[in-house]
Amino acid sequence: MNAPTPHPGRLPDAPVVLRDGWWWLVGRAGSIPVSDAAFTAVLDDFAQAVAAADRAVADLRARQSESSVPDPGGQR
Repeated sequence: MNAPTPHPGRLPDAPVVLRDGWWWLVGRAGSIPVSDAAFTAVLDDFAQAVAAADRAVADLRARQSESSVPDPGGQR
């Protein structure tokens, strides 16, 4: 089973960005493509972990907001 491809964009607090399926190192002087396969694999794994954490936080917030809605039907 293949892992899903990370979504394009910048990783939070990291000097890398994913554009058109390629990781780029970004700095003040410009950007360069990442060509090391092992490094790109680590970036892919990290991006997937960040996305999973974001989804988990969103799910927790949704459950909290659902549980804080008062029951219009009356007693518990």
